[in-house]
Amino acid sequence: MSDDEINFDGGLFEEPENFLPPPPESHFASYERKVNASPTKIDLKLVGKSPLWGHLLWNAGIYTADYLDAHAEFVKGKKILELGAASGLPGIICALNEAKQVVSTDYPDADLLSHIQYNFDVLEKSGDISKDSYEVQGYIWGNDVKPLMHVQENEEIKEDDKFDFIILSDLVFNHTEHFKLLKTCRQSLKKTGKCFVVFSPHRAHLLKNDLQFFETSKEFDFKPECIEMVQWTPMFEEDQETAEIRARVYAYFLVPEW
Repeated sequence: MSDDEINFDGGLFEEPENFLPPPPESHFASYERKVNASPTKIDLKLVGKSPLWGHLLWNAGIYTADYLDAHAEFVKGKKILELGAASGLPGIICALNEAKQVVSTDYPDADLLSHIQYNFDVLEKSGDISKDSYEVQGYIWGNDVKPLMHVQENEEIKEDDKFDFIILSDLVFNHTEHFKLLKTCRQSLKKTGKCFVVFSPHRAHLLKNDLQFFETSKEFDFKPECIEMVQWTPMFEEDQETAEIRARVYAYFLVPEW
């Protein structure tokens, strides 16, 4: 039997009560802003462990936050959609930079969403962001986008309902989900808007598959524009042979051509 297989024989569900250890407790990670703005430090509450990888503050999320702080003109007064938010850091930076509205989404897991909500609420209670400037929603990529914009099921989506800026931070490693992600972006983005895609190639041998996202985006009438590729410290120390590739952070815009 391979390591990936599970044997369901022999009373799988007959373990004594409380046999499994409790899930890891929530923890905090701090983000230091690189601009002269308040607050200077943001403490983010993260889930203890998540199969969706929401328990870590990723390089791509930090890069995204840094970039949006340095280029606040992209979000000020704009409607922002964040997909796969994890900690919600990029969306929080948008709210701090006076976005008109931030809709921060991730998989509809109650624990994950409650942590994102907590991170926004802390800043609202401290007076750093306004209560009506943000919203946290559970959303599965490729599904109906109308709830993201509060458009009724029997109504058509108008251009003004859509978002000016969509954030995809460290999502393209989900190769099977590329079409769903791009479908959501195509249906949700204004003609004058942009998608901001940032990622690190965590599996170096699959970098080509990661980059295929940008080729596929052309099928959805997007023009991919590479902003830059920078070298940071890789998230994990194992496999030194691929450290140079895994340390990369790529940043792209997807620009509508429709």
